[in-house]
Amino acid sequence: MSHLNVAELLKTVTAGVKRHLQQSGIDDPLMIGIHTGGVWVAKQLHRELGLEEPLGTLNISFYRDDFSHIGVHPQVKPSRLPVTVENRHIILVDDVLQTGRTIRAALNEIFDYGRPASVTLVVLVDRPGRELPIEPTVSGAHLELDAHQQIKLEGPDPLRLTLIEPERPMEQG
Repeated sequence: MSHLNVAELLKTVTAGVKRHLQQSGIDDPLMIGIHTGGVWVAKQLHRELGLEEPLGTLNISFYRDDFSHIGVHPQVKPSRLPVTVENRHIILVDDVLQTGRTIRAALNEIFDYGRPASVTLVVLVDRPGRELPIEPTVSGAHLELDAHQQIKLEGPDPLRLTLIEPERPMEQG
């Protein structure tokens, strides 16, 4: 198991978001974090960018297409969007992008609240394993991981990314 430097990844993400907002002419975005790790990342990013609007949070548990397979976590938190998303430029933040299913669910929920002008996807870590055609606009790092490896954001204070290698069965001799 190894650890990645979250502070450095956050600096990379912050610089990338600033560059994207400037190039796109967006000066008043609405930031939304996806529970749980995406909210942790979004809180720090929101502070670093000095955004005026309150941070929105999404819990996409009921929007997932694998809802019946994964079940409901006993502490499901409600989504909280403090202002309208209608015609707003949204910065959607998550911790790790792999299959794209979490992001698809988040987009479905956002569009239930209204039609944004644009959605910029920002992730701390982008990794292989995409099942849907979803790519981040900004990511802190792209990690080439094997299918059996997992990466997990732990926190909230301090934030730590941990690469998890599953135990391999011992060879019988």
